[in-house]
Amino acid sequence: MSAPVRSFPTIDTGGGIMRRVLSESPEIMLVEVSFPAGAVGEEHSHPHVQSTLVKSGRFEFTVAGESFTVGPGDAFVIPAGAAHGCRALGEPGVLIDTFAPRRDDFL
Repeated sequence: MSAPVRSFPTIDTGGGIMRRVLSESPEIMLVEVSFPAGAVGEEHSHPHVQSTLVKSGRFEFTVAGESFTVGPGDAFVIPAGAAHGCRALGEPGVLIDTFAPRRDDFL
């Protein structure tokens, strides 16, 4: 038996960045985040472990004070509580973020 498919709205988070929850349960959440070229995901932190996969585009990330550039197919983990932010480099891009546990503030 499969779980029912639930549809979530696309949310404008500001600066042209759009977020859509793809799936969720109390233990885990999958989210798609679309960035226009040059958009900045402001530095922030949260108590969730985050795993990010770059679906398209190139991004400069800063995690816990260390900067790095990622592109399509790259993936990495952001530890719970680590300050992090990103910038889309020169083209639109899409990130797929997984959070554990679920980010209830996204629902």
